[in-house]
Amino acid sequence: MPQHVVIIGAVALGPKAACRFKRLVPDAKVTMIDRDAIVSYGGCGIPYFISGDVSDLKELRTTSFKLVRDEKFFHDCKDIDVLTRTEALRIDREAKRVHVRNLDTGALSEIPYDKLVIATGAAPRRLNIPGEDLPGVHAVANLHDATAVKDMISSGSAGRAVVVGSGFIGLEVAEALADMWGLEVAVVELMDHVLPRNISPSLARMAEHHLAEKGVELYFGEKVLAVEGDGKAQRVVTDKRTLEAELVILAAGVVPSGELAREAGLAVSPRGGVLVDEFMRTSDPDIYSGGDCAEIKNVVTGGTMHLPLGSMANRQGRVIGTNLAGGEATFPGAVGSFAMKLFERNVAGAGLTPEQAAQAGFDALSALVIQFDRAHFFPGKDLMTLEVTVDKKTRAVLGIQGFGSAGDALVGRVGAVAALMQKGCTADDLSVLEYPYSPPFSSAMDIVNTVGTVAENMLAGMNQGVSPEEFGRLFEQKGEACFFLDCREQDNAAPYLERHPGVWHNIPQGQLRERLGEIPRDKAVVLVCNTGIRSYEAQITLEQAGFKDVLNLHGGMAALKQSGEDPNAE
Repeated sequence: MPQHVVIIGAVALGPKAACRFKRLVPDAKVTMIDRDAIVSYGGCGIPYFISGDVSDLKELRTTSFKLVRDEKFFHDCKDIDVLTRTEALRIDREAKRVHVRNLDTGALSEIPYDKLVIATGAAPRRLNIPGEDLPGVHAVANLHDATAVKDMISSGSAGRAVVVGSGFIGLEVAEALADMWGLEVAVVELMDHVLPRNISPSLARMAEHHLAEKGVELYFGEKVLAVEGDGKAQRVVTDKRTLEAELVILAAGVVPSGELAREAGLAVSPRGGVLVDEFMRTSDPDIYSGGDCAEIKNVVTGGTMHLPLGSMANRQGRVIGTNLAGGEATFPGAVGSFAMKLFERNVAGAGLTPEQAAQAGFDALSALVIQFDRAHFFPGKDLMTLEVTVDKKTRAVLGIQGFGSAGDALVGRVGAVAALMQKGCTADDLSVLEYPYSPPFSSAMDIVNTVGTVAENMLAGMNQGVSPEEFGRLFEQKGEACFFLDCREQDNAAPYLERHPGVWHNIPQGQLRERLGEIPRDKAVVLVCNTGIRSYEAQITLEQAGFKDVLNLHGGMAALKQSGEDPNAE
């Protein structure tokens, strides 16, 4: 008798596992069930449907050859049965049956299985506050939410929006509302910077500065207490202020939907994610799980993590499909790579931030570099920022994050390092990484090589410096504790000398050896240039001359300007 595989959940992982399995075992029977009427769609495209980049919601449901992935598609093209509007109530592992209910008729039934896949996804984190369910409040978790939000703003029913949470979805929706629709948008974040689980404060300040330039209001360290309004959302109340809003987007993260697995006696994590092994098997060898409801191995820390990404679900789905057919495919875990667009800038990363590394018990350092994304002489070049986190003891790369205008170029660099991190790599590996070179695409000494060499130097006790935020705090003291030395040519330094007389000083790097007497030895010397390269050379010169407290501004003036810390900014 042909094997019967039942899959609970039919958005990303479920369809991938089902299709892979059917290709390997065409005679087997596969049944997918899902609570929703809409299955197999690209949820990560929702913000771009709201923005208008994706014009028709159906595009998120179609194949590359324009067929809609609905029940008929799966039945006719894949020989897979799909039961929509069907809720899985309970898993009877002993009898190997799933108890289900038809949400339209209320009818109860049982579906027998030989192998089972749990792909129940994740649910938006509820705030449990008054007014959370008012009209005008949306979580943007599915295509129904996407349609409701777009209908509301396209009808002119919302002029001001508040987004709660500054993670991926929160910022992507904030951009969509502000950029395409011209809404006044405020983002409220409980932590002290945007993308707090993904990038360091240094890169966050760059993203925040760009968001502010685009008119997005940002409020950090604030807790949302309530949504108020007369029958619909009109105000968001935090512990520090009240913000007017007709549209409220709840984007405070998601939680894995592992209740069904837990109630069936399967192993789950404290946060509720289904625990799986390298074969994507649960604690029951006849039940697999993956996607947003599961936890996977964190390759960097060796622990587990929840990584709700469609790309992750698809890769895991293929592994599960192979193993359902008797294979032994493995999923090694992940370093947690990501990428996102923010107006005219982009953010990408993989692995741990410096703060996360410290929390995980690593003694780590971070190296930040700003460099052109292609040859300095090639037209169209632009600055890119990379920050790498390295374990001091093992020299292992624990994480890399970046910020820049050329999204494909940024993702290419981060992707290359993420691939190395899967197998384990060191700062030394980055400094000699063979990255494809041609002036229109990269530099002869690529920024990935440069960030590796900077990390190597810092591990050797060289190139000690300050971040843009630390520089800003020191500069507020107006030279009381530090001597600020601009190593650029005089025409670059002139506006700063004029505005900050007696505080800002200038000696071009090429003149430094002859003018050492102009530099005090009883203060910390903070060196500045455009991107941190000439100031590093100046640091070596001063230390060779016996100066004991010399700091280089990592990323230079470019980092200050991108972070909004430029001393000459209005």
